[in-house]
Amino acid sequence: DHILSASAVFGSTHTILTKYLPKWGIESSYFDMNKPETIRAAIRPNTRMLYVETPSNPGLDIIDIAAVSAICREHGILLVVDNCFATPAVQQPMQYGADLVLHSATKFIDGQGRVLGGVVVGREELVQPLYLFIRNTGPSMSPFNAWVLTKSLETLHLRMDRHADNALKLALALDGHDRLSWVKYPFLPSHPQYDIARQQMKNGGGLLTFELKGGIESGRKFLNGLKMISMTNNLGDSRTIASHPASTTHSKLSEEERAAVGITPGLIRISAGLEHPDDILADILQALDKA
Repeated sequence: DHILSASAVFGSTHTILTKYLPKWGIESSYFDMNKPETIRAAIRPNTRMLYVETPSNPGLDIIDIAAVSAICREHGILLVVDNCFATPAVQQPMQYGADLVLHSATKFIDGQGRVLGGVVVGREELVQPLYLFIRNTGPSMSPFNAWVLTKSLETLHLRMDRHADNALKLALALDGHDRLSWVKYPFLPSHPQYDIARQQMKNGGGLLTFELKGGIESGRKFLNGLKMISMTNNLGDSRTIASHPASTTHSKLSEEERAAVGITPGLIRISAGLEHPDDILADILQALDKA
């Protein structure tokens, strides 16, 4: 069997596709989600699944779920969408034809960095076989974690509205800053897939990215200059979180390898928290002065 995946996927997803699935005889290949017109040509006779993240991590690329779903139906393959960045409060991929939807519940669904968890959502005939697999292989959520996440769902819609409001305010305020090459946010009109985002998302979500003109060294200085904002590899927390992939999570890759997965030298990812937006912005601006 063969999986066709967008090239812009989480690093651990890439590892599963390239290191683990081949052990079970499952092949994989990639397409550029900024060039969806190439999907049909990339589908093979043994393709069984098409996998995308939208918005993608960390590049915030958007793909038209309905259009991709139509292609999948033509070829009789499953469409799986990682909806971690948007959450069900912002985007519901099954309404646009996705067969299975994935969430890292550790992120926005929990919302406070307390527990680990994951969610697979889909039609009963697709999800039911997973129960046997989970029971026999062990990736089951603890009852306490499930309870925490269930309680968190009660406030998800409220929190996502605030995350998105803060992220949009930050994007608008930072757009055009003289220390930045660009700012990217799904509901910023300059986003390449702005129209698609407005079509399938309630708001732009809680993540934004920008590129520091000074590259990797400026990225390090920016992180070290932050006072209020946390520096961790998590996202979707009540507190704002900043990360610089080139000097942290992707530091062991060559510059060419980083570029291939959309990690530019000065890329900063901001997960907007629930604090007052003026406080978040003030911390970013004073750190930019030091970068």
